[in-house]
Amino acid sequence: MEEFHKVKRLPQYVFEQVNRLKASARAGGADIIDLGMGNPDLPTPKAIVDKLCEVVQDPRTHRYSSSKGIPGLRKAQAAYYARRFGVKLNPDTQVVATLGSKEGFANMAQAITAPGDVILCPNPTYPIHAFGFLMAGGVIRSMNVEPDETFFGPLERAVRHSIPKPLALIINYPSNPTAHVASLDFYKDIIAFAKKHDIIVLSDLAYSEIYFDENNPPPSVLQVPGAMDVAVEFTSMSKTFSMPGWRMGFAVGNERLISALTRVKSYLDYGAFTPIQVAATHALNGDGSDIAEVRNVYRRRRDVMVDTFGKAGFEVPPPAATMFAWAKIPEKFRHLGSLEFSKLLVEKADIAVAPGVGFGEMGDDYVRLALVENEHRIRQAARNLKRFLSTADETMHNVVSLNAHR
Repeated sequence: MEEFHKVKRLPQYVFEQVNRLKASARAGGADIIDLGMGNPDLPTPKAIVDKLCEVVQDPRTHRYSSSKGIPGLRKAQAAYYARRFGVKLNPDTQVVATLGSKEGFANMAQAITAPGDVILCPNPTYPIHAFGFLMAGGVIRSMNVEPDETFFGPLERAVRHSIPKPLALIINYPSNPTAHVASLDFYKDIIAFAKKHDIIVLSDLAYSEIYFDENNPPPSVLQVPGAMDVAVEFTSMSKTFSMPGWRMGFAVGNERLISALTRVKSYLDYGAFTPIQVAATHALNGDGSDIAEVRNVYRRRRDVMVDTFGKAGFEVPPPAATMFAWAKIPEKFRHLGSLEFSKLLVEKADIAVAPGVGFGEMGDDYVRLALVENEHRIRQAARNLKRFLSTADETMHNVVSLNAHR
C-alpha cells in the first residue's frame, strides 16, 4: 500500500535503527550504557513535584485548561525573560505556552508555511527544525551551523538564489547537537540581515540554562533592539528543570507570529494539564537554585566524559553548553559513516550514541553523546570504549570481510 504524501516527505528516522539494536541487545542481557537519547535522568525538583501534588487535589483543575497557557504561567515566563535577559514581554500578546519546544516549532510551521515556502535551516540541527516545515509543505535549504563569520556568505547566496525568497531562518544556540553558543553580536547581525531581507527569525533557546561558563550565559536573540519586529523564540522546561515528561515550553516574541501560533493551537489542543501549568509557574518563580544544581551535575559529567574518553582514545571536545558533546568519529572508522559506527558501538562496546547523520547529512562524521548517565556509568563506558578501540584493526577487518560477502 502506498504511503501517505506527508509521510513520504519525511526522511528515514535513523535513530530508530540504533534504538532497535539497543533494545535487542538489552533483551539478550547486554548492559547498554545509553548516551544516545537526550532524555534527562535527573529527578524533577521536589518543590515542583509537591506543587503538582497539591494542586491536583482540587477537582476544578481537572477540567479543560487553557491552550495558550494560564495567565499566571505566561506572567511567570515574561518575568523570567525580564530577569534573565532584560527583555520586556506582554504576557497576553507575546507569550504562549507550548507542549515543549518541539510542539511549538511544529505548530508554528503549520501556522506560517504555504506549500513551497523556503526555510533556511542549520545542518546539522535538531530534527523538528526541518521535519516540522517539511510536514507543513515547506522546502528546506540547509545552512552552516557555526555562529561566526562563515555563516553569512551562504545566507546571502541562499536569499539571492532561492525562489521564492526564503520565508524564515531557524537558529538554535546553544545548538543541539553541536553545542555551539552564539554571541549577542552574532544575533545583532542576524536581526539586521532578517530586516534587510524581510525574513522571519525562529530561535530555539531550549538550552539557555545549561551552560558552563558562569560569566557568559547564552543570550537571547530578543535582546537585540528591534528583534521583536521579526523574531520568535522557543524555550523549554525539559532540560532546565528536568521536566521532560511534563511537556512544558513557550514561544515568545513578535505579536503577529505568536497570534498565528496561538490560533493554530486553539484548534489542536486544550493546553497542558492545569496542575502541570501551576507547578511550572512555581518553578519559573523560584530562586534559580534548582537550575544551578542541574548545571553542576552536567558540568561534572562533561568533565568526566572529556577526560576518560580522551584517555580511551576517543577525543571529545568539551561543550560550552547543552547536555551533549559533539565528537568526531575516530579516523579509522570515519569512512563507515555515523550510523554504522553507532551500530558498532552498541554491538562491540555496549554503548549507545546518536549518529550525527540523524541531525542532517553534514553531521555524518560525528556522533552526539548525551550526558544522561551518571559519572560511574560514563567511566564504565570509557573502559568499554578503550577495549573496543584496542581491537579496532580486527573489528575493521571483520567489517570489510562481511561487506565483501554481502
